[in-house]
Amino acid sequence: MGMMFVLVVLFLVIVAPIWLILHYATRNSASRRISSKDEAMLEELHEMARKMEDRMHTLERILDADNPEWRSRP
Repeated sequence: MGMMFVLVVLFLVIVAPIWLILHYATRNSASRRISSKDEAMLEELHEMARKMEDRMHTLERILDADNPEWRSRP
């Protein structure tokens, strides 16, 4: 009976905390990865941002040609 008590205490003091730490560490690292759906959405957003930047540069060139002093207005 005494030996069983010692084994249970050792399990609860040494094995269980390490087991819990490793369990939640691997669980958290797995949740940090992005899914393929999220990756596709990020790629789409990146493409949309690139197109928007191109449009902005085009508009700035048009404004520069039409009214070169438009940037100095408040």
